[in-house]
Amino acid sequence: MAVTALYSAHYRSLVRLAVLLVRDMATAEEVVQDAFVAIHGAWRRLRDTDKALAYLRQSVVNRSRSVLRHRAVVEKYAPKGMPDAPSAENGAIGEFERSAVIEALRRLPARQREALVLRYYGDLSEAQIAHAMGISKGAVKSHTARGMAALRTSLEQLS
Repeated sequence: MAVTALYSAHYRSLVRLAVLLVRDMATAEEVVQDAFVAIHGAWRRLRDTDKALAYLRQSVVNRSRSVLRHRAVVEKYAPKGMPDAPSAENGAIGEFERSAVIEALRRLPARQREALVLRYYGDLSEAQIAHAMGISKGAVKSHTARGMAALRTSLEQLS
């Protein structure tokens, strides 16, 4: 089946994309799994199955946005309590998060971060990024240029 072939060929790259957007491996895997379940259910309705990978990327980006919106609401209304002792997993994740580039990426606005991740990590063209994000190619250029300038400034301040 075509969905199985897509899964075998692109699952890992889609998870890496989602990790950079949602900053959490388990959530990223869930986002990608949900995207594959959705495309499996919609396969017969796809007009052009050659664009299935683009559909998956867009689905991953949109589902990642939904996760981030949900997190923001949960954090806003979460009760403030005593922090628990950090787990070993938190230590491993903390090591990953200490990277200067990742920290600089986190400070970017969401659209700039998405454009940079899709361009330089996902190695997508401007047209593919525009399709995945649901914006124009000009907006992709603008978000990418502004994001790179902000990253450069942030990283120069650290050195």
